[in-house]
Amino acid sequence: MVESNRLTNLAHHRGTQTRPPAVRLHDVQLRRGGQPILRGLSAELGQADVTAIMGPNGAGKTQLLRLLAGLTQPDAGTVHFAWPDAPEKHRIALVFQRPVLLRRSTLGNLSHALRQYGVPRRRRLSRAMELLAFGDLTDRARTPARALSGGEQQRLALVRAMAAAPDLLLLDEPTSNLDPRSTAAIEALILRATAQGVRVILVTHDAGQARRLADDILFLHDGRVAEHSPAARFFDMPASAQAAAYLQGDLYL
Repeated sequence: MVESNRLTNLAHHRGTQTRPPAVRLHDVQLRRGGQPILRGLSAELGQADVTAIMGPNGAGKTQLLRLLAGLTQPDAGTVHFAWPDAPEKHRIALVFQRPVLLRRSTLGNLSHALRQYGVPRRRRLSRAMELLAFGDLTDRARTPARALSGGEQQRLALVRAMAAAPDLLLLDEPTSNLDPRSTAAIEALILRATAQGVRVILVTHDAGQARRLADDILFLHDGRVAEHSPAARFFDMPASAQAAAYLQGDLYL
């Protein structure tokens, strides 16, 4: 199990250089059931290691993540990725809030994912073992995946996503309802992923987590970008009334 001081050390050694954005959104609009979800949203995301998407319930955070993953299409506006064509399935990986695991062993879940991603049979076992080590799950290789603890299941979901060798990793509240030790383990995995050059876009309600992990914060309110700023500035001097109220625990209608 990854200890909290190890997580702190990883965080202190992260790179801070920005890169061209992984994705540019311009005037994106999304409606569901006749109701607007995203309202003319424009932003450049994925310039630094970790971008956190925050905001109150119903702000459009998860729908934005699903749109980035290609699971939904905008009703209007454009989404441009850093690579020239529409992203192939291995360029972007999405980890849901609740892991969806096969009725196989931990190792079997990874082997299946590697086969889906076109990894040659002769490489699958060694690559799966590398992923198990990456997620501190080597001793759970033969355990049925659905018999793992909640934290272990989420770690498996995350390393299974890493099996795709993604450029962009999308995470939808990956530590929701996990205990502090499991949360620390997931956060350490996220930092390990960024150390390998993966850019992460993370939806979280946990301000402490965003402080620990994020380089910049995209704050949504009512389907719009209320604020997008470096994390330190966002938490110390929020520029929008919506973000200030959110951080203070106040209601902003």
